[in-house]
Amino acid sequence: MIRVAFIIGAVFVAACTPMTPERAADRCEERARSAQGPDVGLSIGANSNSGPFGAASIGFSTDFLRGRDPLEVYESCVIDLTGQPPIRPVRLRA
Repeated sequence: MIRVAFIIGAVFVAACTPMTPERAADRCEERARSAQGPDVGLSIGANSNSGPFGAASIGFSTDFLRGRDPLEVYESCVIDLTGQPPIRPVRLRA
């Protein structure tokens, strides 16, 4: 019982620790990239045990589905995480 209470307490302390501006920028850039469009993945290959294989995936962020501007997503995300405006401009994929 004490072990569970300790773990729960540690989680709450970690959640309340302020995030560095650099880490927030990295995390929010990923969210802004997801707002640009769907994430598509494709894997194909073969191995000697099971032969050929393939897999495909597609993912949509809620920001993309709502039509939110990726730059606005980035800025609001950084402000939410740090309480300050971004320290650097967002770097999005082309």
